[in-house]
Amino acid sequence: MYRRILFFVISLFFATSAFTAFSQEREDTTYTFRFMPRKDIFYVPGEGNGNELMRLLECVKSNKSDIMDGKLPLYVDGYCNSLDSEAANLATAKVRSNRVKSELITRVGIKEVCFVTRNHATDGDFVIVRITIPADTLSVHVSEPVVSDADTLATQKCTEEEQSAEERCEEALQPAEEETEPVAQQKSEPDSQSESADWEKYSFSVRANLLRWATLTPDLGVEWRINRLWGVTVNGSWTSWSWKNKERRYALWEVAPEVRRYLGKESDWYVGVMFKAGQFNYKLSDLGRQGNLFGGGVTGGYILDLNKKLSLDFNIGLGYLNADIDKYEVIEGVRVRSSSEKKNWVGPVNTGVTLVWKIF
Repeated sequence: MYRRILFFVISLFFATSAFTAFSQEREDTTYTFRFMPRKDIFYVPGEGNGNELMRLLECVKSNKSDIMDGKLPLYVDGYCNSLDSEAANLATAKVRSNRVKSELITRVGIKEVCFVTRNHATDGDFVIVRITIPADTLSVHVSEPVVSDADTLATQKCTEEEQSAEERCEEALQPAEEETEPVAQQKSEPDSQSESADWEKYSFSVRANLLRWATLTPDLGVEWRINRLWGVTVNGSWTSWSWKNKERRYALWEVAPEVRRYLGKESDWYVGVMFKAGQFNYKLSDLGRQGNLFGGGVTGGYILDLNKKLSLDFNIGLGYLNADIDKYEVIEGVRVRSSSEKKNWVGPVNTGVTLVWKIF
């Protein structure tokens, strides 16, 4: 009999302890932010992200002191499974996590050390933020002291819930004024991490202008993407054809370096500045022409992604070219110059449909 009573008392003690520990944590502490497949842009107005961000910001502001002291870590889990490889999915998940953390660092003024971050190449395209808040740390922020009467507390809670959604959103999204300067410094760190993670996917590519190849003028080039916004390209062409016992001639070489500034959220469009230099020699009739050319201009274009490694670069350049031309005839196999002239050209100086292969 005494054993049964003792067993009952012990069981009741453990059950009460478990219930107390469970009741000390708040359940509504998970926040989910959706991303478009294959993309890492954090679009706040879409997919319900705005409401989730407002709820999270309110929670973080209410518990900021404990978060900054390390008592309440923010657990951030980034997910991506819409790309072609595990490495690419992990890199995109990392960028997504950094973008969500950047919103909190910028708007509320917390630091990178407040987060515990994990990234996964599984499950979907989203980021989950979790925070576990003990019930005894929750407080009602009112102008009067909080009383223990249950009816008064219920009235205060109802009053807070009657706040308009717009007022709550403005309060949550307003940056912390007292920490403007530190926040600016903190923002640069995650943004640079996001940018570097994004452009680790490739920074070097090989290019071939298909229009040049179609006109029997082989063309190859390279591009170095310095970061998301800037790139440097160098394109070169060379050809040498002769027929009819060298009575007909078509030869050319060109080198054209270019600096580009990419535009838009996806960096699909770009503008640039190009320089061009080369030599030519062609004789398609009785009179041949040879000489030097140089010039340059502004360029623009659009990048169309075909898959993870290949894309098409549609581009055009407008500017100025200068050419020193020697006209000649071939007499008994010898080139005899007949005259010379200089020509200037203002207009299209380059056009292309270029196949781009992303090396790394």
